[in-house]
Amino acid sequence: MGGWAIAVHGGAGVDPNLPMERQEQAKQLLTRCLNLGISALRSDLAAIDVVELVVRELETDPFFNSGRGSALTAKGTVEMEASIMDGPKRRCGAVSGLTTVKNPVSLARLVMDKSPHSYLAFSGAEDFARQQGVELVDNEYFITEENVGMLKLAKEANTILFDYRIPLGSESCSAGVESPLHMNGLPISVYAPETVGCVVVDNQGRCAAATSTGGLMNKMTGRIGDSPLIGAGTYACDLSGVSCTGEGEAIIRGTLAREVAAVMEYKGLGLQDAVDFVIKERLDDGKAGLIAVSSKGEVAYGFNCMGMFRGCATEDGFMEVGIWE
Repeated sequence: MGGWAIAVHGGAGVDPNLPMERQEQAKQLLTRCLNLGISALRSDLAAIDVVELVVRELETDPFFNSGRGSALTAKGTVEMEASIMDGPKRRCGAVSGLTTVKNPVSLARLVMDKSPHSYLAFSGAEDFARQQGVELVDNEYFITEENVGMLKLAKEANTILFDYRIPLGSESCSAGVESPLHMNGLPISVYAPETVGCVVVDNQGRCAAATSTGGLMNKMTGRIGDSPLIGAGTYACDLSGVSCTGEGEAIIRGTLAREVAAVMEYKGLGLQDAVDFVIKERLDDGKAGLIAVSSKGEVAYGFNCMGMFRGCATEDGFMEVGIWE
């Protein structure tokens, strides 16, 4: 056993012109969530409890795209999704299409712990939430004034908003040329990849992972991305725990999170080498990033796009919070 390790992320794909004030706000939030997880690990909380705790905190803060502050659908509503996975016995839970559940990751945990299923969506997930007595709020709770403005901009623009939280009126928020980014062969006007996630290995070598998101700004209603899909956006097993972020359709096609564990198991790669291999070889033309821990107490991350909001720490005192390479 190599001791505990933790990593958090707030999304991959960051506008290089993101104002310094925004960068500092992101780092402060990541540091706060990292310290929350570290404190829990020092109190001997199990890995699965720590990932839920940290992602709940990220969902509650409106800065990143999950829970309150989620990206808006083309209809101006919020549809959230999340998943969680416990490495021992590969137990998992996932939810999609949530419109009133304050903390989607906790409903995913209840699907894992309190239902005979692994995945519930839309009205069925909302019904289950009411049965379980989780905290519900009006959809308006999740909608921020900033995102309403950005949805309007998205509908008017034919360019990418690399980071849709650039203040309105900023000349740096769009590319100014026709979008070169495609999903499933089709150009998209706006890309908001700020999924949040957390991966943890505790001092008993148990790995866990959780991921939560509001999805793409101006997405079609009913769209489901990689975040709730076990093996794509989230995966944990005896070897590792992984949470992904970025272009969801590419992550789905590459079964990115599972691939990290697979190349560790079948190719004998170490954690960082496995992450590097998967980012290079399994994304094709897609842009994404991921965070990972191993049962040995290692932590790693990788991305092939412009920046990823992330933080990581290990029991031996290592701690890092960053955005760029």
